[in-house]
Amino acid sequence: MSVVVDQKEVIVSTRLEYFAFYVSLTMKIFYFIMFLSTWNTMKLHEAQNSWHSDNWIFKFFLLVLVMVASFFIPPLYIQIYGEIARVGAGIFLGLQLISVIEFITWWNNYWMPHDQSKQSCSFGLVMSIVFYIGSLCGIAVIYYFYAASTACGLNIFFISWTVVLLIVMMVMSLHSKVKNRGLLSSGIMASYIVFLCWSAIRSEPSHTKCNAHTQNGHTDWTTVLSFLIAIGAIVMATFSTGIDSESFRFEFRKDEAKEEDDIPYSYGFFHLVFSLGAMYFAMLFISWNLSHSPQKWSIDVGWTSTWVKIVNEWFAAAIYLWKLIGPIVRQPRVHEQPQPTAAEVDR
Repeated sequence: MSVVVDQKEVIVSTRLEYFAFYVSLTMKIFYFIMFLSTWNTMKLHEAQNSWHSDNWIFKFFLLVLVMVASFFIPPLYIQIYGEIARVGAGIFLGLQLISVIEFITWWNNYWMPHDQSKQSCSFGLVMSIVFYIGSLCGIAVIYYFYAASTACGLNIFFISWTVVLLIVMMVMSLHSKVKNRGLLSSGIMASYIVFLCWSAIRSEPSHTKCNAHTQNGHTDWTTVLSFLIAIGAIVMATFSTGIDSESFRFEFRKDEAKEEDDIPYSYGFFHLVFSLGAMYFAMLFISWNLSHSPQKWSIDVGWTSTWVKIVNEWFAAAIYLWKLIGPIVRQPRVHEQPQPTAAEVDR
């Protein structure tokens, strides 16, 4: 079967790909400079606080200077940056997963507090049912559109394994030894896992027989709208992860009391996340494949993107399960404690 490709569309897509790489490199350098200049900021009265919150004109000229300089970088170094960006984008996805799971845990503790008031428990139970029903409906829709025949074996595996993960998360969240047990957190996580599965399958190439997209060779308004929504989602995910520095502090530092003149969040971490997010932005445009020539208005489409998202889904489930069973595994066992000697008993 021959595939007819619009040569003009390929040229435009290639130019957009290189332009996205240069924009990504520009933002990467700019935010890394901001990271180096603000990483040790602790108090509001420090000079770095003013540099982070003000001086917009100077930072704008700095950004323009970095952008102009990046266009003089030889293509060979751009290729090297692409290889490095893969690693940075993977780190960004990991940080985003941790931030999402911390938010789900906070939401669960907010609506299902330890005092177990009747009103909060009732609302939490209703929300749990809503999330689980939504997850099951999502699974059914994905099966219907992307696994309609036995020939779609890979999609059937992806969806079926997602169902297994949902069952495991639900069972573990109800275990009596789990500290933050309850259906609400697992229900929210189930919806998130189903969304990741759908996003992964939807990223499969358009010419595959199990892809439900209508391929008429032309770009319609829904494709453009999906493209713009994806860009907006990247920005929102980067910003929300950047200001959530508390989720990534060590356990022995989480209980430290904040003073009035402390900065509200880690400025250095904020800029570091944006620097990694710039790498993720580049990977979406080339679908994680440096030799990929994307179609016009396409973003994050290809087998590499599909597998990255699937692994991201499995990794998210693993992090959530470890958050449930981790405290149980790490706690000391009673029979492992040393028994007192006879001399100690006599004392």
